[in-house]
Amino acid sequence: MKNKSKIRMAILAILGIALIGTSSCKKNKTVKLTPNDGTVKDADGNVYHTAKIGEQVWMLENLKTTKYNDGTPITNVTDNMAWGNLTTGAYCWYNNDDKNKTPYGALYNFYAVKTGKLCPTGWHVPSDAEWKTLETFLGGADIAGGQLKEIGTVHWEAPNSDATNSSGFTALPGGVRTGKNTNGAFNSLNTRGFWWSSTPSSATNAILRVLVYNVADIGVPIDTKSGGTSVRCIKDK
Repeated sequence: MKNKSKIRMAILAILGIALIGTSSCKKNKTVKLTPNDGTVKDADGNVYHTAKIGEQVWMLENLKTTKYNDGTPITNVTDNMAWGNLTTGAYCWYNNDDKNKTPYGALYNFYAVKTGKLCPTGWHVPSDAEWKTLETFLGGADIAGGQLKEIGTVHWEAPNSDATNSSGFTALPGGVRTGKNTNGAFNSLNTRGFWWSSTPSSATNAILRVLVYNVADIGVPIDTKSGGTSVRCIKDK
């Protein structure tokens, strides 16, 4: 476990991301699944499957809208330097290639998240507390990652440790676009998935979640708001 933690911290240090510690005590957890709860459509007309996990209802795919829920276009920024200097909402496809739209979805900066209009009406980007609720339901951060990750190595690089997808969440490794400190570079496709929370940690940073191909847990890093990561939406209560 200590070796896994060291590996995870080294990975996040390379990306310029700080890590908030997670529990080191593994627990067994049997997840009671709820049948698919339905679908929801974004402003572009993309349809997402949804399901209830515990008392929460989550989208089962990464967000890929190019419009806010009021129909306003989200700015697509392809230039690396321009991306790193943004202080307004933007999105991109990994490597600026729209072939990555399916299955990985778009990468959004935190400024798009904080508009409160990124997810479909009636949905929102989950807070740090809502992510913690999901992790707790799945038995804790040390094992939640495996229950969230899609099984197999079609999208995840081997060994995709402990991936069961018992939650139905089907997390995918959509990679990351780094922010101002590292000039908007793309990396980590197929090895790591990053998802914003809606919770800032400072004036310049916000809290995320990360899943990694060779560990079972879910990490809680912080990153600059100008970075680009995947987004999952959760239904309003």
